[in-house]
Amino acid sequence: MTTIALGPDTGSLLLRTGRSGLGRRAGHDLTIEATRWSGTVTLAGDGPGGHRAEGSSAEVTVPVDGLEIREGTGGVLPLSDQDRTEIAANLRKILQADRYPEITFTGTRAEGAPSDFSVEGRLTIMGRTEPLTVRGGGVNGRIRGAATVKQSRWGIKPYSAFFGALKLADEVEVVFDLAIDLGP
Repeated sequence: MTTIALGPDTGSLLLRTGRSGLGRRAGHDLTIEATRWSGTVTLAGDGPGGHRAEGSSAEVTVPVDGLEIREGTGGVLPLSDQDRTEIAANLRKILQADRYPEITFTGTRAEGAPSDFSVEGRLTIMGRTEPLTVRGGGVNGRIRGAATVKQSRWGIKPYSAFFGALKLADEVEVVFDLAIDLGP
């Protein structure tokens, strides 16, 4: 078994949102970065070349107040610093950061090889835990992967404005890119 510590020093963890509704042209597709997060990956097997997904596990914790708006694409106007501040405040309010300060993922079952794997686990947002599957793969010392989180499944009502004409899409893509070598 090998345990690897994860965090901003080992890679990036991003959330990507989309828009829906009649007023979607006015809004932005957002890239939100988890600037503070931590985790571990515990690999089954005997080291480089001998690691296997079966028996491996993962845990990740993201403080809600560590989520920062990095980019907004689309929209009628470019995303301003004031927009970023307002969006971050709305995000913390929607996720009830004062009551539920962290989002956690615990991977309980892994399958595949380092080059192409899936991890089934439990994602907890706002005190509600639901199953989630993360898919990924690695090559040349980098592991990349993604999962889709449907907000309503965790009891989150996607943000809306202009009397519902502009809505955040229910599905949010979570992507990661890590500089760790899991072997062949």
